[in-house]
Amino acid sequence: MKNFVEELKWRGMVHDIMPGTEEQLNKGMATAYIGFDPTSDSLHIGSLVPIIILVHLQKCGHKPVALVGGATGMIGDPSGKSDERNLLDEAALERNVAGIKRVLSRFLDFSSTAANAPLLVNNYDWMKEFSFIGFARDVGKRITVNYMMAKDSVKKRLTGEAGSGMSFTEFTYQLIQGYDFYHLYKNYNCVLQLGGSDQWGNITTGTELIRRMSDDEGAKAYAMTCPLITKADGSKFGKSEGGNIWLDADKTSVYKFYQFWLNTTDADAEKYIKIFTFLAQDEVEALIDGHRQAPHLRLLQKRLAEEVTAFVHSREDLENAVKASSILFGNATADDLKQLDENTFLDVFEGVPQAEVAKDDIHAGLNIVDAFVAKTNFLPTNAEARRALKENSVAVNREKVGEEYHLTAKDLINGQFILLQRGKKTYFVIRVR
Repeated sequence: MKNFVEELKWRGMVHDIMPGTEEQLNKGMATAYIGFDPTSDSLHIGSLVPIIILVHLQKCGHKPVALVGGATGMIGDPSGKSDERNLLDEAALERNVAGIKRVLSRFLDFSSTAANAPLLVNNYDWMKEFSFIGFARDVGKRITVNYMMAKDSVKKRLTGEAGSGMSFTEFTYQLIQGYDFYHLYKNYNCVLQLGGSDQWGNITTGTELIRRMSDDEGAKAYAMTCPLITKADGSKFGKSEGGNIWLDADKTSVYKFYQFWLNTTDADAEKYIKIFTFLAQDEVEALIDGHRQAPHLRLLQKRLAEEVTAFVHSREDLENAVKASSILFGNATADDLKQLDENTFLDVFEGVPQAEVAKDDIHAGLNIVDAFVAKTNFLPTNAEARRALKENSVAVNREKVGEEYHLTAKDLINGQFILLQRGKKTYFVIRVR
């Protein structure tokens, strides 16, 4: 078996690890889990790290468990939060749980029959059986308030370092997460919980609960966390100017997803190529070395964008994103443009001036000068439009045209767009209604 801890260590993905964890994993196939909080009906790239860790776990011969927090989602994890969050209603929570299960199923084959096949569970399935009194008696009495208050996530809130205190609801979160670990330990022989470094307190509460609730005096469970991912400048990872970068194409297009990784800084790319790809160590080191020798070629960013886009979406989606990227910076043709779907086209030309033209004008044949001036105001005068045409610097859908050219239905991209260009870098989009 491949050494799971060593694999994560060279990638910079180990923050805290309980003594004995690596030895336990080296004994043979072990079951380990990570929880996913259903705050949305999808997952963004911040969740890629735990997903990748579960994939590494299975590649190393162990059994991964993905837990969707249908129960804990009703409460809200106080870790790293300064204020109480608004609680979701049951319908929203159910929708979010279903969405997260759908996303996770793209990366882990829960229908596999292998001995170390991944398992998908929802903690609502066992927590719904508890009464308040039952939980207080059977679980609450096992852990002291002193122990719970010693956790950083609790201390910061109670002392006012973060927010204005915490409710009893959030205070109980670590007990419920701890019970999840105990349930998985008891029913699935799950001996390890994994998570981000902000989860260390919650995870170790689980290991303590297993020790105190188990009939076996030698019961032992383990904990391991990875660092929270940040950018080299210290800012939060996973957001762009438009907000979160999601793993679903209907929330973040494949083109924008690909561009996010392509625009990574050199310092971040060296870190991310280890964390977000499955490339072997020698290949990663060769890529980093090659990039340092010729940073202008952006070898790291290109390979990072390719690997992550193919993993999250598909090879075909990657090829389309690369093709879309080449439209602005390469030698794309009208045929290439016409292969773009509407969302990708709008993503590629986001921020480019747009104007609407009536469909009748296009079907009748619209003179290129009128297209630039009277119908769109892209250029201020007919004289300027004609001068650009005489200089051979005007293109329709990336193909040069002259003053006699008329826009017609054959120029339409997706039946509604025409791309005009003056010079190498000035674009305009006509939207036909």
